[in-house]
Amino acid sequence: MENLLKRALTIGVVLAGAIWAVAAAPSSRVADDPAVPPRVPAVFPATWRFPAGAHATFAQHAIVASNDLTASAVGAEIMKEGGNAVDAAVATGFALAVTYPEAGNLGGGGYMVIRMADGRIAALDYRETAPMAASRDMYIGANGQLTGESLIGPKASGVPGAVAGMLEAHRRYGRLPISKVLAPAVRLASQGFVVDSTFARSVTAAKYRIENYSGRAAFFANDSAPAVGSRFAQPALARTISLIADSGATAFYRGSIADSIVAEMQRSGGLITKADLARYRPLWRQPIKSSYRGYSFIAMPPSSSGGTTVTEILNILEAYGPPSRFGSADQVHAQASASQRAFIDRNSKLGDPTFVSVPADLTTKAYARALARTISRDHAEPTSRIASGIREGTETTHYSVVDRFGNAVATTTTLNDLYGSGVYVRGAGFFLNDEMDDFTSKPGAPNMFGLIQGEANAIAPGKRMLSAMSPTIVLDPKGQLLLITGARGGPRIISATYQIILNVIDHRMTLADAMSAPRIHHQSLPDSVQLGTGGFEPEVIARLRQMGHFIYEQRGVASAASIMRVKGGYEGFNDPRSRGGGAAGF
Repeated sequence: MENLLKRALTIGVVLAGAIWAVAAAPSSRVADDPAVPPRVPAVFPATWRFPAGAHATFAQHAIVASNDLTASAVGAEIMKEGGNAVDAAVATGFALAVTYPEAGNLGGGGYMVIRMADGRIAALDYRETAPMAASRDMYIGANGQLTGESLIGPKASGVPGAVAGMLEAHRRYGRLPISKVLAPAVRLASQGFVVDSTFARSVTAAKYRIENYSGRAAFFANDSAPAVGSRFAQPALARTISLIADSGATAFYRGSIADSIVAEMQRSGGLITKADLARYRPLWRQPIKSSYRGYSFIAMPPSSSGGTTVTEILNILEAYGPPSRFGSADQVHAQASASQRAFIDRNSKLGDPTFVSVPADLTTKAYARALARTISRDHAEPTSRIASGIREGTETTHYSVVDRFGNAVATTTTLNDLYGSGVYVRGAGFFLNDEMDDFTSKPGAPNMFGLIQGEANAIAPGKRMLSAMSPTIVLDPKGQLLLITGARGGPRIISATYQIILNVIDHRMTLADAMSAPRIHHQSLPDSVQLGTGGFEPEVIARLRQMGHFIYEQRGVASAASIMRVKGGYEGFNDPRSRGGGAAGF
């Protein structure tokens, strides 16, 4: 925690009077609170790289957990100055656009799940849309094979929704003036922040994506990434955020920023037009409300697949029976089998509800009971036998917020790949997304994460591409806020989200242990179970193989940022799999 505070202080985000969160032993805060079930110390294999017993960040009143400590500090400061959780979420989102350009964004989109202290709940869809010039087969070449144009370059970008979405959330639920909420992001962009090794490595690794477009001048002056210890300012981005603070979404979608986006598209051969930008609208949707073993949760409906798929998995596991011991072959088999079945539905039945009819029964308990009955206790069923025939980007970022009033926000946003399409809007200072790859560019062919999807997610003008983003808020059996969670990592977002929930509810882990624990992932196709390397005992892996699971180990299964209510306040924790990040509060 000391290093995190030093970094935040160096960057200059911690303003005078801020009271910072401190780390403390979780067990000392939860054991005697009847409203918070006692936590049970976790036990992980000795070969697992994240030991049990880590300490989360504690705050008595309010806290933000995100993939960047500077952005978390911005959100915490906004709440200390009287803002609520939605103000803080918006402030954090704009700060991430400055300090975390690999995934924090103005040129992408996302989802927000909100629970106000008075019981109101909301789900905001500000996912990108396909330009009107987009077509179903636009990424299939003359040879019938997929081109790379959905992954990098100007044709990869959907119409951005981030700015419209964050401002719409603030309009409905915010307390502070938008100029005050965005002021820290303007300051960070204009005055700059001190570059650390994580930022420098991220930019350097993405040089191949950035150097062929306008971002080269900003990020690779003298042909090298910003040096560790230097101050990195972004005057063009500062002007953009200032315009948004002054004129709202109009500046971005109809004014001078829109002109800059369209000019960049025209220079590089992209599809987004001024009419596409003017047409964009964020959408308030009915949140998914469900339960798991007496706990209730609020999740994101389509165009996100995350809430539906997480709900389906949890329902199947509840119907399957009592949970097995953490880390056992029986537990992995149950989770993999439930996930396999839910992903079959996800990949074949879900899409933008404006364009496709999403089956209403996917999130019901009755449907889950029927699927649970198809799971054998002692052997795996190949996807080919249970599917009727039918790779999503990693550079997403999730952040969780709770304020002193008890309002809670779970937000997941994305550019898709690191630095999106690589196309940088000169004069405006941000990268555009490459979310068009999240559509089914060619039914039956895998995308960048190996997801094989169906016609429901085919490209169409104005359509929102399917996402795995899974911002989720969990309530305890008394209806009180317990957990705010979500993750980055393409389809593995779903796996991380539901497993953190299981770890907290079924296995009574502390927040730090629930997020540090080994994870699994099964997305139906490829028909295999991914295990965190070193996270499972050899005899468990051997037993899973005997049951018919194809196993392979992978270093990381998504990266989450979560908050949990504990005795006397809240704990926030950023995934140890993440390259940086942290929680800040007071």
